Amino acid sequence: MGLSTHAQKPTRFGGGLPLSKYWLLLLALPVLGALAFAIFQPIQVLPRISLAPGFSFTDQHGARLTSDDLRGKLVYYTFMHTGCDANCAQTVQGLKVIQQAVDEAGSSVPVEFVAISFDPQRDTAERLRHFATEQGLDGEHWHLVTGDPVQLKNVIGAGFGAYYEQTDDGAFRFDPMYVLVDGWGIQRAFYRTPMPDPVRIVRDINFITKELENSEGLNRLAYEAAHLFLCYPD
Repeated sequence: MGLSTHAQKPTRFGGGLPLSKYWLLLLALPVLGALAFAIFQPIQVLPRISLAPGFSFTDQHGARLTSDDLRGKLVYYTFMHTGCDANCAQTVQGLKVIQQAVDEAGSSVPVEFVAISFDPQRDTAERLRHFATEQGLDGEHWHLVTGDPVQLKNVIGAGFGAYYEQTDDGAFRFDPMYVLVDGWGIQRAFYRTPMPDPVRIVRDINFITKELENSEGLNRLAYEAAHLFLCYPD
């Protein structure tokens, strides 16, 4: 008997595509899905910028406040000194705007406000407490803190990337800035302005709240994919 001269036909899946092409299609689907996710961004998140600096400062009540005390909460930070006059961009006013926006957003996540004074020589606990009373700041959720000058420079300048310096006459120059840190201690947003936009504040709070609400199960994978593909708001 002679050998068959008929070429072997490719194995087909379900009578349709050849099996080899079927596997290629299966391999392509995750790539196409990832590409679609990156382009259409069905989920948006705030970036995980960097880990916020650790610290141990003294607040307006003379009590110790550390970065670990604030874990599990959203925290808005700013950097100031009580000697700011009328011509100074006093950032505590910006925190008041943020607080009002947060209250209106009705976030289910607790939010704290920390104003770090870079003038520890004059901003004693007593002076910070008097300033908080003058400004009508709630002592439960507002923390006015200061500490060792070297630690202040490391935390404010190196850790948060906020500029300040003391001039020869003892005055301070600084760039108004606010930082949003999440409950894991990660910096999520910077606002380099004397007065933040309340609309953006509410938007950012909602982004983080939704991410926290979907931090388990399959939803968590979708949010991790949003970080992987840089699905950040404009």
